[in-house]
Amino acid sequence: MMNQMQRILAARRLSPSIIPPSCFLHRRWFSTSETDASSRHQKIETLEDKASSNKSRITPSTTSSLNEQELAKFSAIADTWWHSEGPFKPLHLMNPTRLAFIRSTLCRHFSKDPSSARPFEGLRLIDVGCGGGLLSEPLARMGATVTGIDAVDKNIKIARLHADMDPMTSTIEYQCTTAEKLVEEGRTFDAVLALEVIEHVANPAEFCKSLSALTIPNGATILSTINRSMRSYASAIVAAEYILQWLPKGTHEWSSFLTPEELTMILQRTSVDVKEMAGFVYNPITGRWLLSDDTSVNFIAYGTRKNDIGGDI
Repeated sequence: MMNQMQRILAARRLSPSIIPPSCFLHRRWFSTSETDASSRHQKIETLEDKASSNKSRITPSTTSSLNEQELAKFSAIADTWWHSEGPFKPLHLMNPTRLAFIRSTLCRHFSKDPSSARPFEGLRLIDVGCGGGLLSEPLARMGATVTGIDAVDKNIKIARLHADMDPMTSTIEYQCTTAEKLVEEGRTFDAVLALEVIEHVANPAEFCKSLSALTIPNGATILSTINRSMRSYASAIVAAEYILQWLPKGTHEWSSFLTPEELTMILQRTSVDVKEMAGFVYNPITGRWLLSDDTSVNFIAYGTRKNDIGGDI
């Protein structure tokens, strides 16, 4: 698997100035028919060592993989979730592109009609790290039975208030809790989504283990995050936080980012096979995000939970 991934990733890069004519033109498809166990094990151990070095910021792994410092950051700006020109402006701009990827992959996975107004009818979806509900609400409008969870109580309060303004979204089940706690309760879902969350947790491996446990066998798991690359440091931190001031300073820590290869290996260890991956490219002229094969900064991954549960993190 590693050799195949490396070939795919080596050929992925688009020039930042090139915007694909179609948002679905440059998808990358993954196969798990080949494995390189020794290389994968070595890299996973490195990630786990990194997580262990942060134990002072981690609550017990049996309870949560939360990073208390990150929770404080988001609690401080919780009131601005639905301000399209506020600190969460990048998520507002990115949301249509994220939803296009989610709609396409989940409709294909669950044999749903992507042209339907409510293609997710009958599906149980969970939005992990839902924030103010930017993703939960459109998922509910597309027919899904949605549960949104977040560890910041202020986020959940904002999400509930906003959802209650629309009958189509007032059915969303919002809870101030963690993925780990829902696993302990035995909850499962057809699809588990965690977008722009994993870079803020203290232990990515434990977090992914919980996401897998929440996913039914043959269900779908979708994550998006930021690559740990020099381009991501320049754009997601220097430009977004200090030059353009799209985000509050200190929103991200570059060392907490994961590469596509690392995320794929972590998910593989939790019995989730990554089937498809795409990057997000921002066009400053149109002010829109498009899907691309360039995963050097923002990227999103879709995987399926295997029947046999053998995650050994």
